[in-house]
Amino acid sequence: MKFKSLLLVALAFVVSMSSCSKDDDEPKVPVADQVVGSYTGDEVITIAGEPETATATFQFTKAGDAAVDMVIPQSGEGGMMVIPPLTVKNIPLSKVDDTISGVLLSYKGTVTGSDGSEKEFLISDLAVGFQGKVAVVTYTLKYGKMPFDMTTFFNGEKK
Repeated sequence: MKFKSLLLVALAFVVSMSSCSKDDDEPKVPVADQVVGSYTGDEVITIAGEPETATATFQFTKAGDAAVDMVIPQSGEGGMMVIPPLTVKNIPLSKVDDTISGVLLSYKGTVTGSDGSEKEFLISDLAVGFQGKVAVVTYTLKYGKMPFDMTTFFNGEKK
C-alpha cells in the first residue's frame, strides 16, 4: 500500500511538471501571412512642397514567407496627370515583438501609362510598418520624366 501511494505521488508530480506553454502548441505563422491584405486610409503625396491628401487603398500580397509585394494605388486626375497602379515586388520583412517592418532602398519598374506608352518609375527610401491592423508606408517616387519627385506617406487600417 505504501508503494502504491508513493507511485501515485510520483506520477502526480511528473504530470504536474509537464509544460503546457501556449507557444509549443501554436504553429509559427510566416511574417508575410500576418500582413497580407488591403489597407485603406489617408495618403499624403507631396510634390514640390505641396501636399495633397486623399483616401487610398494599398494592397499587400505574399511574395515569400518573409517578403511581400505592394500595389500602390492609382493617383492623380485626368489624362497625363494620372499615375497608374504601381507594383513594388519582394519587400523583405522582419518582426520584432508586435511590429513587422520592411525597408527597400530602391526599386525600379515599368508600367503602361495613361497614354498607352511604357513608363519607368523608381521607388526609393521605401519603408513599411505593420502593427495590429495598422499599416504605415513612406516612399519617394520618380515617375517617367516628371521633373519633381513625389514623397508619399500612407497610414491605413486593414479591412
